[in-house]
Amino acid sequence: MLRMSSLFLRTLREDPADAEVASHRLLVRAGYIRRAAPGIYSWLPLGYLTYRNVERIVREEMDAAGFQEVHFPALLPRDPYEATNRWTEYGDNLFRLRDRKGVDMLLGPTHGEMFTLMVKDLYSSYRDLPLSLYQ
Repeated sequence: MLRMSSLFLRTLREDPADAEVASHRLLVRAGYIRRAAPGIYSWLPLGYLTYRNVERIVREEMDAAGFQEVHFPALLPRDPYEATNRWTEYGDNLFRLRDRKGVDMLLGPTHGEMFTLMVKDLYSSYRDLPLSLYQ
């Protein structure tokens, strides 16, 4: 059992200097998150417990509504984004790299293309629909 007396937790009295939004200030001050780099935060134990609880509730509700969960990788190939013209549309706002074989990859901002390709690959008839998926 986790006790508050042994929890890895430090609260702050003052607002963080870089916090512009009230929710950001509160999460940092309450000991839920800490800044690792600009725009990148680490979940602290109390924050991560809360995160997992919210995730559990959302998952339970989605499952109860008949949705099926899938999970796509964060690193995605260029081709699906090239087909929708979003490879160039996003411009320099995408994190891109090449793997060791020279294949262009990106850190997926969304997974719409991947959902579409997966359903297209696995289903071939309108009789297979409707289909409710989530990630």
